[in-house]
Amino acid sequence: MTVRPSLRFLTATAGASFLLASCAVGPKAPDATLPPSASGAFVSSTGSSVTAQAAARDDWWRLYDDPVLDQLIGQALTENNELEAAAANLRRVRAALGEARVGRFPGTTSSATYQRSRPSAATVPGLPAGTEAPEVESYDAGLDVSYEVDLFGRVESTIRAARADAAAAEAALDIVRVTVAAETARAYADACSANAQIAVAERTIQLQTDTVGLTQRLLDAGSGNGLDTARARSALESTRASLPPLRAQRDGALFRLATLTGRTPAEASEAARACQRPPQLSQPIPVGDGAQLLARRPDVRQAERNLASAAARVNVATADLFPRISLGGSLGATAGEADGLGDNENFRFSFGPLISWSFPNVFAARARIEQASAGSDAALATFDQTVLVALQETETALTNYANELDRRSALQSARDQAANAARLSRLRFDAGADSFLTVLDAERTLASADAQLAASDALVTTYQIALFKALAGGWNGEA
Repeated sequence: MTVRPSLRFLTATAGASFLLASCAVGPKAPDATLPPSASGAFVSSTGSSVTAQAAARDDWWRLYDDPVLDQLIGQALTENNELEAAAANLRRVRAALGEARVGRFPGTTSSATYQRSRPSAATVPGLPAGTEAPEVESYDAGLDVSYEVDLFGRVESTIRAARADAAAAEAALDIVRVTVAAETARAYADACSANAQIAVAERTIQLQTDTVGLTQRLLDAGSGNGLDTARARSALESTRASLPPLRAQRDGALFRLATLTGRTPAEASEAARACQRPPQLSQPIPVGDGAQLLARRPDVRQAERNLASAAARVNVATADLFPRISLGGSLGATAGEADGLGDNENFRFSFGPLISWSFPNVFAARARIEQASAGSDAALATFDQTVLVALQETETALTNYANELDRRSALQSARDQAANAARLSRLRFDAGADSFLTVLDAERTLASADAQLAASDALVTTYQIALFKALAGGWNGEA
């Protein structure tokens, strides 16, 4: 219902309104607390020589000292389409914040009308029968002003919610930045790793081809046997069969890289195609501590801002239980001729308060409060879960990286021993001390050790990038 009260009634209502406003309208924002363990060092990084407690870097990819990688990530952060979409969404939400802020200021409406009319003869008193009513012209120009007195915080709560939405959208953009930087580095590393494994397979094929030639010459000379030749050819073809999947893996990584950098697959980076080794680190990874991580992770910031927005919307819904008080006024002029709009006698004005209160529909308002409260509870649970997932991802990345480094060290030792065994078995075969089966088995072991070591090199880089991503590296666009 809408009423225009008298001055005495307005004074009484305003006093009651200020009294009600002295109480908190709506609940306070839920406490977004962090688990106590989040402020300490990470478990897996303690005592490790491959990580450092220095603050994590935004431009982590520069630690690899790889100009090609630097160029690709810079291109991705500039040209990636998902980043453009997230940036456009941020602009949209910021525009909505600007619209909400307008609620603090008076609203104005200007109007100018011209009307030519003729009433029905039956409505004009004293008009002779059969006579048409005269035509009338009227001109009107005016300005209307209204301002909502935000006694119960509805406008301010709406602005707080919009501001939190804008911060959440900014964090969402940072999430995309982190993902794009990490996935670009991963695609580049995958292409390099595939090339490294292809090179290992090609070296093995060359070695096995020489072995097949040797067994064939021995067979032709009458000192060999067909079994040795068949075994050598079987090992050679098995290694050749490993090449097509590796080439497909490399091409797939190049196509992913092209998409991430805003290019078509046909425009895939030739520098990445020529890369022969995944990027390597020459220093420990700076990881910081748990508190730094949670301050950096954009998904944590997004969840916290979503929580603040949900809490503010509870206040907006609660404010609907109370009356809305607006102060309004208008001024203008109405005349029968256009040049009469400036005459004093044609000037008009009005001003006064307006109280609107949907008291009969209070149950709908309470239902909206319940909806907003449930949304706030869900946002709080989401925030708690996001913090736990952030810590879990970082600890998992740390332990994967540390254990893969230990595995690669063992594989390197195994490969060195396999190479020495292959060399000795060939010497013993040439001296007639061992059968060719021993040589073939030693070479097969060396080929397997080379392949496993190359795959481990790829995993080390993959786990490094996963760790950088978990540490929220790359969220700062200026980096």
